[in-house]
Amino acid sequence: MTQWIGTANHGFASYAMEELRRLFDGIKFTQLAAGEIFRMELPQSREEVLAVLEAKEPIFLRHIQPIDRLLPIYGNADDLEALSDLVRHARIRCEGRTAAVHLRRAERTPFIYSAADTKAVLDAVLTELGAEPAMQSPDLILSIYAGTEQFYVGWGTPHEQLSDWPGGAVRFQREEGQISRAKFKLLEAERTFRLDFAEFDEALDIGAAPGGWTQLLLERGLQVTAVDPAELHPSLASYHRLTYLKKNASDVKFQPEIFDLLVCDMSWSPMQMVKLVLEQLEALASGATAIITLKLMHKKPLQIIRDVISKLETSFELKKAKQLFHNRDEITLYLIKRNG
Repeated sequence: MTQWIGTANHGFASYAMEELRRLFDGIKFTQLAAGEIFRMELPQSREEVLAVLEAKEPIFLRHIQPIDRLLPIYGNADDLEALSDLVRHARIRCEGRTAAVHLRRAERTPFIYSAADTKAVLDAVLTELGAEPAMQSPDLILSIYAGTEQFYVGWGTPHEQLSDWPGGAVRFQREEGQISRAKFKLLEAERTFRLDFAEFDEALDIGAAPGGWTQLLLERGLQVTAVDPAELHPSLASYHRLTYLKKNASDVKFQPEIFDLLVCDMSWSPMQMVKLVLEQLEALASGATAIITLKLMHKKPLQIIRDVISKLETSFELKKAKQLFHNRDEITLYLIKRNG
């Protein structure tokens, strides 16, 4: 039997658990933070669990950590000493590697130390062991969830935990001149799907206003055609690589195979979004990439997702579907246009 902590976006844990039930027979859940964090027990081994998740990663499971150890929380300095001792006993695991410490705290945990203070102490211990503390892309992550009575502690790689951010809570710093927070969604998609938008040439942004996604693609050096009947942010007018069509996407027609990237982040109904994307299919080159957000506007999101993917897969190969940290009532799809 193995034990794990799973995390989903707030309000979506039930969907993550439903996906996991379909993947693992005999799984049992215990809620740790309402609608977001849960503990699970599985009869499968660690290797079996990780293999299944790699083959079919759940859409709504944002982050996972194994529970290798449980430690009681006393609410005093002994807690930090116990965590330090745990790290010292992992010398063989850590030595010569980069390592990150991720601490998350339950709302009513008696653990008195902040994440920053805990990380500072445990980073010092890691350094003593010959490991190099790292903020991003470490070889190894020590994940600690400080619950209401005990610590849940586990080691894993960023790949195994689905993220190299604590709890999968990806943080980007807001920039001066940033048009909207929607830009964070596309930044996170680029990172999660291991893309580099700078490698593309011509992008089509359907439903672009006010222009957060268009702004990022222009910053990456692409030629961008933005389509929306609403106004784009005035700051985008300075980009000579931008073509702005103030129209509905259904009213525009392009030459065949001119775009190698399509992005779409519209707050329209899912099936309307599918219709608009498929109408522009001829304008996409073979093998073109599409990044699309799918709004979950109804009570049965898993069925909506299946219906939308089924329609899109007539013309696209689905590479990944994921609810990103910066998604709200939506998920993000990463697709490749099929040849022919």
